[in-house]
Amino acid sequence: MVRINENGTRRPDEQLMRDMGRLIEEMTAEGSLLDTAGLRPTVEGKRVRLSDGRIRVVDGPFTETREVIGGYAILEAPSLERAIELTRRFLAVHGDSWELECEVRQLERGPDACS
Repeated sequence: MVRINENGTRRPDEQLMRDMGRLIEEMTAEGSLLDTAGLRPTVEGKRVRLSDGRIRVVDGPFTETREVIGGYAILEAPSLERAIELTRRFLAVHGDSWELECEVRQLERGPDACS
C-alpha cells in the first residue's frame, strides 16, 4: 500500500511516468508485479462504517486523516526481504523530492485464511 499526504504530495511529471512505466514493465515481465493501481482522491470517495450495529456512509474528503492510501501494488515474492527490495526500487524511482511511505504486508489466501 502506498501512503501519501493527499494535500501535500506532488503530481507525477512525464519523466516519472516514463520511469515508472519501465519499472512496471520490468517487474511484470520478471513475474514479481501482479497488479498495481493508483486510487482517486478521497474527495471522490466514501467510507462505509459499522459501529455499534449501525452502518453509516461518510462522504470524502477525510480530513481527520493526514495520510491516505494513494495506491497499491500486489507483488509475488519468495520472502519479505525480496518484497522490501522490490518496494525500495519503486520508491527510488521517485527521487529525492517525494515523501511517500509503503506498507508491505502479506495477503491471506485460501479458505482457512480467516481462521
